[in-house]
Amino acid sequence: MSDQKLTYSYFPGCTLKNKAKDLDLYARKCAEILGFHLEEIEEWQCCGGVYPTGKNEIAPKLPSVRALSCARDKGQSLVTLCSACYNVIKQVNEDFKDDENVILKANNYLARDGIAYHGETKVLHFLEVLRDEIGWEKVRAAVKNPLKDKKIGAYYGCLLLRPSKTLEFDNPENPKILEDFIKAIGATPVIYAERNECCGAYASFEDKTIPQKRSAAILGNAQELGADLLVTSCPLCRYNLIKNKGDSPLDVVYFTELLAEALGVKEQKEVA
Repeated sequence: MSDQKLTYSYFPGCTLKNKAKDLDLYARKCAEILGFHLEEIEEWQCCGGVYPTGKNEIAPKLPSVRALSCARDKGQSLVTLCSACYNVIKQVNEDFKDDENVILKANNYLARDGIAYHGETKVLHFLEVLRDEIGWEKVRAAVKNPLKDKKIGAYYGCLLLRPSKTLEFDNPENPKILEDFIKAIGATPVIYAERNECCGAYASFEDKTIPQKRSAAILGNAQELGADLLVTSCPLCRYNLIKNKGDSPLDVVYFTELLAEALGVKEQKEVA
């Protein structure tokens, strides 16, 4: 990689501006240490939180398209951190590559803003930047405080991995990107069966016992196999697991917080 700093268009999303400020803050600090810059998109809007599956549901896709076209016009890839934002924006981006119904209707609407979009932007999760564009070796070389005493369970959940053919984030049945991240910061990854299972958060409105049972299964499985804590990139998953942790001693933290700790910038925390 060149010594010149890489710049990416950055879509933080709503939650990273309130309940998940640590996920955002530490990502920005760590990016600068690792040689890339997150340039927040101007006047971004909520991605919607859930990908609209209806073919005629055009309006919910438009905020993502505006962010994607902004990144395209700057000649930059678009980077996200929140699992939900990543899932929504990448699926919308794929629609604009091959779904003529979506392309026609959305671009007819967006023409009033001078926007015509056809899926040109590359969408990346922050973890993909670390793996594919920075490289784990460079991450490992930047670590000042290796977390060698920590046994960490990666929690992927649903939104990073599925639909796998569209997201192409990792193997949906046997992912390794978070485990490779854990190794790069000097900790020991704990492999457990529930790491890529749904936490049940979206079922909470219908039946609150579902996320309670799912969270208990995830935390119990990780604890049984020796994890000291869980790491995630999904604010909704973190909220759900913590809310429903019961007697579990396991904490659930954002991966950027651990990265900041390993890189020696966690003490610069600026949020409550």
